[in-house]
Amino acid sequence: MRLVKKRSDPRHLKRREIVKALFSWSFQQGKTKNSLVKLIIEKLDKIDKTISPCAPQWPIEKIAKIDLAILRLAVYELMVAKTQPPKVVIDEAVELAKEFGGETTPGFINGVLGTVLKEKGVK
Repeated sequence: MRLVKKRSDPRHLKRREIVKALFSWSFQQGKTKNSLVKLIIEKLDKIDKTISPCAPQWPIEKIAKIDLAILRLAVYELMVAKTQPPKVVIDEAVELAKEFGGETTPGFINGVLGTVLKEKGVK
């Protein structure tokens, strides 16, 4: 029996708030009150260096800011926090991409994160 994830799931809602905060931070790189966003920002260099080779057609500065916020959260969860299985992290990122991104965002996010898994050997 497969459980159907609801958009009202507290973990999904938390991820939504983090993506919004990262998106906002990308315009005003000042202080943030969200402690998880602070942790992600502290690891931004490592996170962006992980994303870059996995999206070779798109330099970091050319990736849409909302797409980048979703990728940064997902890569943080995959490479640093490691509290959720990779499949869960990627599924959540794709759901956030459907919610916030453009028409091609879910495929882009899925492709980049799939490459991150393959290239970085995340388990």
